[in-house]
Amino acid sequence: MAIFNSNQIKGLILDMDGVLWRGSQAIGDLAANFTRIQELGLQVVLASNNSTSTVETFVNKVNNLGGNISKHQVISSSVVAAEYLQGQFPEGGPVYAVGEGGMLEILAAAGFIHTENHQPLAVVVGLDRHIDYEKIKRAALYIRQGAKFVATNPDRTYPAPEGLFPGAGAIVAAVEAASEVSPIYVGKPETRIFEVCLKRMGLSAGQVMVVGDRLETDIACGQKLGMKTALVLSGVTTREQADAWKPPIDWIGADLATLLFNVFE
Repeated sequence: MAIFNSNQIKGLILDMDGVLWRGSQAIGDLAANFTRIQELGLQVVLASNNSTSTVETFVNKVNNLGGNISKHQVISSSVVAAEYLQGQFPEGGPVYAVGEGGMLEILAAAGFIHTENHQPLAVVVGLDRHIDYEKIKRAALYIRQGAKFVATNPDRTYPAPEGLFPGAGAIVAAVEAASEVSPIYVGKPETRIFEVCLKRMGLSAGQVMVVGDRLETDIACGQKLGMKTALVLSGVTTREQADAWKPPIDWIGADLATLLFNVFE
């Protein structure tokens, strides 16, 4: 089994769904895991493709389940979407957002207000558990009329206690089919989200390990940037799928605790 130490790895980027929790249920003892990260002297940033929550909501969830993080340590696909739009439209403006309250709050704080009455600068699509035909229709029409099509992430599913639920990628696929335009993705596996994480930690890609449960997003994104990668089997990926992934993953194991307590020294 591979052994990693703080001379090789100085920071961790942790996915949340499937690594820290499933739905509202913690995976393992988060208090012990975050204490162990501190004992190892590792920096940590949490990076999620989940677009539905505000940063404050993520922080509260982690801390209520036993972790110990601050707002500076959380990056979501909605945060990266807002930063991307600021780069494209520095003065802000109207957007049509297919998503939930957390995404709308983050976009609004960056100067991009959801509208249904004006041609928007962009259509932003994330997970929306209240999706309906009208939203897909409006999004597709706005895109056909010239709005930029921005998608938070391509995850087709996300893990919950009952099984795999439809993810943002399922909704994005519907809008893409209806508009006949491919989106600009800002979440994993596109590297923008991890580049933000590296900047916040002040570390290079070679000093950081990505810990995730999904091959095509977490692992693929880390490998694109040349990071060490760890795949936990507590989310959506089976051992057989992980073993078959190319290029090979640096470490594959049951969960975050196994990595922190049995592999790091």
